[in-house]
Amino acid sequence: MYDVVIVGAGPAGLSAALVLGRCRRTVLVCDNGHPRNEASRSMHGYLTRDGMPPLEFIRAGREELAQYTTVEFRDTTVTDARCGPDSRFETTVETGERIESRRLLIATGVRDRVPEIEGMRALYGGSVFHCPYCDGWEVRDAPLAVYGKGEKGYDLSLELTAWSRDILLCTDGPSGIDEDRTARLHRNGIEVREEKVLRLEEEDGILKRIVFDGAPPSERHALFFTTGQYQQSALAIRLGCEFNDKGTVRTGKYETTHLPGLYVAGDASRAVQWVVVAAAEGAEAAFAINTGLIKEDLR
Repeated sequence: MYDVVIVGAGPAGLSAALVLGRCRRTVLVCDNGHPRNEASRSMHGYLTRDGMPPLEFIRAGREELAQYTTVEFRDTTVTDARCGPDSRFETTVETGERIESRRLLIATGVRDRVPEIEGMRALYGGSVFHCPYCDGWEVRDAPLAVYGKGEKGYDLSLELTAWSRDILLCTDGPSGIDEDRTARLHRNGIEVREEKVLRLEEEDGILKRIVFDGAPPSERHALFFTTGQYQQSALAIRLGCEFNDKGTVRTGKYETTHLPGLYVAGDASRAVQWVVVAAAEGAEAAFAINTGLIKEDLR
């Protein structure tokens, strides 16, 4: 019986493990080694870690945790989790082994729906991105493109004006944007292209141009897409968590959920999906978990 099982060893999971390990809680961290940002070359917005490669960040975090004998790691995929009548959790890993714990923290994050367009996935993390806060500075003042439809494409296009005034919105078909909003895009110098996107062409690993069906190509330096995301793990769904309209878990104070003892932290639970925010959420969840265990153990 572990005090806590943490599923996911990204910034949220590692941060929670650090706090809980220092609280002398027996912690098992399970992770399959595929974080959301594994394709990224660097992460940003994290004080003292700005520009650090994401996988290097995770490696350094695990090295720091090695000094805590209370924290154990397993490189495995968690396939199932249940909450028993005694409010204890049973977690199943890919080998079929079942692990019991008093608390469960899901920190598996989300996955982005990368558009299935030729050249898009190859450039993902290099000059194709989903977050301007993470990668906008590096392509500031360059000719940028947005891939998305409707309100999402409209919002991201206007948001990107903080980084560049040369923006092209590619909707890959009818835009789904009304006349008033289209006029606002034009007033802000944003061109809208509704032609089908055939492929992205690169030069030395950097986006060079966007090729359209039956229309002239457009020279662009980077592209930001907004095509949705999905839970990297189905655990929160199986445990009956509530979800918001963005598809992330609706959590309460200190990352609590509808089930006592179940917590969800990181990209899986919040709209602001930054590494620094995920780490903070992991620490908050750890504080709540340890406080609850103390109260449970006191006579």
